[in-house]
Amino acid sequence: MPALTEDSPLTKLLSKPDAAQLARTKGLQSVGDLFEFVPRRYVRPGQLTDLSSLHVGEDVLVVAEVRKATTRPMRNRRGKMLTVVIGDDHGNELDVTFFSAYGHDKKLLPGVRGLFVGQIGAYGRRLQLTHPEYELFDDDEQGEATVEWYATHRVPVYSTTGKLNSLKLRRLVAQALDSVDRVREPVPEGVRVARGLLDRAVALELVHRPSLDDKPSRGLDRLKYDEAFVLQTILAQRRKAAETELATPRLPRPGGLLAAFDDRLPFELTAGQREVGEVLASELASERPMHRLLQGEVGSGKTIVALRAMLAAIDAGAQAALLAPTEVLAAQHHRSITSMLGELALGGMLGGAEHGTTVALLTGSQGAAARRKALLAAASGEAGIVVGTHALIQKHVQFADLALVVVDEQHRFGVEQRDALREKGLRPPHVLVMTATPIPRTVAMTVFGDMETSTLRELPKGRSPITTHVVDADKPGWVDRTWQRVAEEVAQGHQAYVVCPRIGDVDDEAGTTGGTDTSDEDAGWDDWDTDESGDDEGGAPERELTGVYAMLSTLQATPALAGVRLGVLHGRLDPDAKDATMRAFAAGDIDVLVATTVIEVGVDVPNASVMVVVDADRFGISQLHQLRGRVGRGAVPGLCLLMTRDPGERAVERLDQVAATTDGFELARADLLLRREGDVLGARQSGRGSSVRHLRLGRLEDEQIIADAREDAFALVADDPGLRAHPALAAAVAMRLDEEQAAWLERG
Repeated sequence: MPALTEDSPLTKLLSKPDAAQLARTKGLQSVGDLFEFVPRRYVRPGQLTDLSSLHVGEDVLVVAEVRKATTRPMRNRRGKMLTVVIGDDHGNELDVTFFSAYGHDKKLLPGVRGLFVGQIGAYGRRLQLTHPEYELFDDDEQGEATVEWYATHRVPVYSTTGKLNSLKLRRLVAQALDSVDRVREPVPEGVRVARGLLDRAVALELVHRPSLDDKPSRGLDRLKYDEAFVLQTILAQRRKAAETELATPRLPRPGGLLAAFDDRLPFELTAGQREVGEVLASELASERPMHRLLQGEVGSGKTIVALRAMLAAIDAGAQAALLAPTEVLAAQHHRSITSMLGELALGGMLGGAEHGTTVALLTGSQGAAARRKALLAAASGEAGIVVGTHALIQKHVQFADLALVVVDEQHRFGVEQRDALREKGLRPPHVLVMTATPIPRTVAMTVFGDMETSTLRELPKGRSPITTHVVDADKPGWVDRTWQRVAEEVAQGHQAYVVCPRIGDVDDEAGTTGGTDTSDEDAGWDDWDTDESGDDEGGAPERELTGVYAMLSTLQATPALAGVRLGVLHGRLDPDAKDATMRAFAAGDIDVLVATTVIEVGVDVPNASVMVVVDADRFGISQLHQLRGRVGRGAVPGLCLLMTRDPGERAVERLDQVAATTDGFELARADLLLRREGDVLGARQSGRGSSVRHLRLGRLEDEQIIADAREDAFALVADDPGLRAHPALAAAVAMRLDEEQAAWLERG
């Protein structure tokens, strides 16, 4: 076979159908991709697998010893059938069946040990493997070299696909390693030496062909560093490119709108709010565009900080835009900003303040007249602040002079959407991105690594504590007590939310999944959990989820809630109905609001004291933390009840962690540790199409790897932005960016 390179297609090693299957199921197209396809675990050939741990339907690689072998004639056709019983050191057994004994009956003799690969089935009450792939450790036909290899090496176990089981993949990777003359080194030698990193070729051998005494983790650490280093180089180049852009410095006039707003504030800003405000004012006055992430706990006062920055931009004679992910949140922002500004939001109107401005709202479902008015206010400069949804991004939306773009709940948007709004400025506007989902440092260094970060940890005075309990919905007494507790809060003059995972039909009278129940606001996992759907236990049947209208019917029939005023809110209501419902709830005209996750962020009703989340196991940690942040926003202590029916073990762990703490940063790290972060760098997060392969963003060890790679990459790019002196790194960056572009085009 001719020598291969890492760029060689897998068709050089495999048949076209097998190569196509690897490309489709594993994303592997080249030899370099195959090198990055690391084993899930390793087994020692000298150790027998505990056969009692196997389950029907599981794809397995087991190490076992043949206990007995029996051949017998087939009943309905010619030939002999072979049944082999293999066992472990604990007396457990597993049947292995071959419907054609030919060839196998000479090898699978009592006393031999080997690897067996296949899917666990069952016949009667016994587990079995049918026609598995296998390799024997004392098979003379394979030669002494193979026997010696198994005696001295750990056996890698790969994620299987179709006909390519783990043994075939091991041989395929070994063939590729032996055929590539030179492994590409993306990390410069000076960095490798300074960090004490293994050579990449040595690392790949450790990962794919470790001896019994080797530590594969050392090789994987090198692959993790490479991945982090390439990602951080891309981010460093983006940061460097942004520094070459020129923005218009926005210098607010003294005694203007911002000063008037500060004078009318009924509370004192926290030290953190003042500190971040000073940073934003300084960056707004710079010729370089601000590119800052503002993160903070639920209720930490990010909106006030952003509003003060927007007012500073207006004082400089320009405009600001606030992009929100949903119409409910956009309308809430419009209402709260207008309310906080008071007469300052009546610019040019009778009774308006001297330095007043106008706050416009632009959404996709507005009526034609309201939409024309908002578009004209933005284009003419009459509106100093324009709040909107994705409608702001549309080409026909124009601004007189856009100075500041504020993006709320950034994880709901992609980079391309944020950039589309930036392009509406005469010169690159300043950008402030906000998220109420606390971000672990590892994610901040990767997903938002091209931005500076500010964090608000201190809660404003007046926020009340929130207590959280898990409610077993399979216990009727617990459910009855939940609704009694809601009734007690209402009787004391307070209000409640009941959150459901889906909308359901208006005429739904039971928690079934029938009817038109698909909606982008229906629950699943958090935005970061795009590869988790349904029950997280794997193979468990889909449970019927409770819809808003089914829950409304239940509450109407609950004696404890007799006389309680109920309302409904979800994303499919028309804008006027949504707005009217939220206004009624805020005014106290609705006691209990039955809603979907449209109330997850931005909704601020201080009188709301209790929240019940139905089917809480269908939500992720961060989403539950966001939801419960809607209560306890005033002087009344908050209560959050997480109602769940027959959750899996991982779901129980999530719910218990949410109940145990209100520290959003602690929960964010737990969230990453519990779930897969496969798409944490994916399109829904940041516009980047590729997911991390090796890094585990919830682990402290990987945090240090990312931090080291970030330091090295940013130093390198500062000296060589175009990577002219580092062609191998430039090739790795180009390959990563090509993957992003392909994913972006595929999404489009």
